Amino acid sequence: MIRDTILPRLLTAVLAFSLMATTQARAATTLLRDADMEYALRQLAAPLLSAAGLSPQQVKIIVIDDGSLNAFVTDTSHIFLHSGLIMRLDSAEALQAVIAHEAAHIANGHISRRLGNMRAARTAAGIGMALAAAAAAAGANSKAAAGVAFGAQGSALRLFLAHTRAEEAAADISSVRYMVRAGVDPRGALEVQQLFRGQEALSVGRQDPYMRSHPLSRERLRALEALVVGTKSPGRNPTAQYWFKRAQGKLSAFKRAPSWTLRRLKDSGSQDIAYMREAVAYHRQSNLKKAVSAIDKAIALRPNDPYLLELKGQILLESRQFGAAVQVYRAAAGRAPREPLILGGLGRALLATGNHREALKSLEAARGRDFTDARVLRDLAVAYAKLGQTGMASVVTAERYALQGRLKDAKLHAERAVATLPRGSAPWQRAQDVLSAAKQAK
Repeated sequence: MIRDTILPRLLTAVLAFSLMATTQARAATTLLRDADMEYALRQLAAPLLSAAGLSPQQVKIIVIDDGSLNAFVTDTSHIFLHSGLIMRLDSAEALQAVIAHEAAHIANGHISRRLGNMRAARTAAGIGMALAAAAAAAGANSKAAAGVAFGAQGSALRLFLAHTRAEEAAADISSVRYMVRAGVDPRGALEVQQLFRGQEALSVGRQDPYMRSHPLSRERLRALEALVVGTKSPGRNPTAQYWFKRAQGKLSAFKRAPSWTLRRLKDSGSQDIAYMREAVAYHRQSNLKKAVSAIDKAIALRPNDPYLLELKGQILLESRQFGAAVQVYRAAAGRAPREPLILGGLGRALLATGNHREALKSLEAARGRDFTDARVLRDLAVAYAKLGQTGMASVVTAERYALQGRLKDAKLHAERAVATLPRGSAPWQRAQDVLSAAKQAK
């Protein structure tokens, strides 16, 4: 289920080395959270992360709703890809090259050095600060950084995560090694760089954000070509290509006009992906009968696929078929019991049917596996309030507001939670974390 999650810019205390003096500012970054798409990206990333000595379970691949071409890392646990980049690339190997390059920045310590003195409390507000720094550093003219007033056109913040040519060259060498070690054709790296050829001749305002944070030179491109030419091509991996087409197809079906999707079903790469995209297109046209028919055809081809079931659950839920949605979400959760986005969807469907106690159980399970999902926090607050647990409703509301950068509101609800919850309990401590983050930000 592709949906938007808002993460704001909270930039006070992000730059430990004080590149500038400014008032607290914020702007919204929209993350596209979808269990199917994130699973597909994990399949593409796993062999490369392992080759880089990183844990595929610890490094998350997250998609930002931005049509420009960019990718970046904020810390050692997240790689961010712009939706525009995913839709623009033509092969799994090209996308894997981007992931390998960003993984190289993590493995080579390029980010750790910059974040060494940064406050990185494991709270919703702390995560918002980290994402704020990175997304805005990608470029003041990108949608992900719109509205942030930093002076000097955001140049100080771009410096925070902008890589030097030396770092880029090192990441190029490492990424090619990772791709070869993982059995991925490194020629995908050249395919990516071709997108940015000639960008250095453009004015900064016209360059893609990737170019501003990942400087490309002719010398670097020639060095990369020499690296790749000296390797043996393993050929295209059909499994990787499937997951690439599935992630790209799901993303484009939600981002492009339904008529555009329906005209291009033959370009889906496989029949089940074509049916999935058709279902999304008809759902967006509010044609429930055709949407369910299409997704049922996809499920028939892959009956054990929890992510196709999750999409059917979304279609039914958003079409107000609440009881049917619960049954489908249950089946999806049964096949993927540790997938937080599916558990969150099940909790949402249960809330819609009035089954608040069971909804709470599912939503808490989702929050336990991904505490940065603002929508789950909102639904949790509703479930707790319906069950008369006002203290718990206050603490999760405080966390949600902190994640969204609304520190004044977060502080208010955290204070209510502290006054209501048992002193020293885990929820009471979570409320104290929010109060501490609000104080630090102020």
